[in-house]
Amino acid sequence: MDRVLLGLVLHPTRDVSGIVEIIADWAARHGKGLAVRAEDRHRVPAMVEALPDDELPRRVSALISIGGDGTMLGALRMVVDDPKPVLGVHLGRLGFLIEVEPPELPAALDRLANKDFTVETHSCLVCDVCGDDVVAFNDIALVRQPGAGFVTATLAVDGQRYGYYRCDALVVSTPTGSTAYSYAAGGPLVSPATQAVVVTPSAPMAGISRSVVLSPDEKIRLELTPGSAPVAVEMDGLVIREAATEGTVDISFRREAGLVVRLDPRRYQERNQLKLSLLDLPLLPEQLRELLPEGLREQLNRRELPPPR
Repeated sequence: MDRVLLGLVLHPTRDVSGIVEIIADWAARHGKGLAVRAEDRHRVPAMVEALPDDELPRRVSALISIGGDGTMLGALRMVVDDPKPVLGVHLGRLGFLIEVEPPELPAALDRLANKDFTVETHSCLVCDVCGDDVVAFNDIALVRQPGAGFVTATLAVDGQRYGYYRCDALVVSTPTGSTAYSYAAGGPLVSPATQAVVVTPSAPMAGISRSVVLSPDEKIRLELTPGSAPVAVEMDGLVIREAATEGTVDISFRREAGLVVRLDPRRYQERNQLKLSLLDLPLLPEQLRELLPEGLREQLNRRELPPPR
């Protein structure tokens, strides 16, 4: 029987070597296998197995995401067809999905191996973008190109024409994604425990000017109208189509599409409440640090990786 295999999902550009070394040392001492995508082979020790993109999700029992929320979203999308638990290790700046800081990593790995954790389920949006199938755990957005006019699109719900938009961007988000692009565009904060889809226009010039909150069972269609500016389509912040001037985006909601490892749900919730409160303060990062509790401020100032144990 194959030994337990944990998959590593790495931030695409940041140096992850220190964290990977801790995980590799822990895996060697506990008899666990590690795997990574073939394209990241050069970024990990030789004992980590390199697997093709389509084989990694099938072979691993869990994923460890090393980075920020973007890396975490990529890990969730990787196993969306066969959801596996994903443990997030923080290497970003203001992650809302990630619970584990580098100094906490050895203990977190012990708990992951012992199945001493809870799982937080996340929904996603299943989208047909002009014939291409994509999934988004945060949001899908139609975004105008600077200087080229406005996004002009109609909204239909369950086949019924609802209205139209003329705006800088049109964002459709999950409850998880309500704190991202939709929030920046003035949309509401939606509890992760809620099953809903939010449609929010950014800088609306005409048509629907407020966020629309829809049932997860309703089918959404956005269709560019003649004369719309060239539109980029973004999925979880990644551009998947550029300069579209026609076409439709069909969106449906999928429950329990992602499994996020939670070790201390109460502390995680308290951290996120603090992060949300800081978002509305027009201060520089170094000023924000002074508002944090002393213990958390000291931890951020240190940010040192612990020796393997």
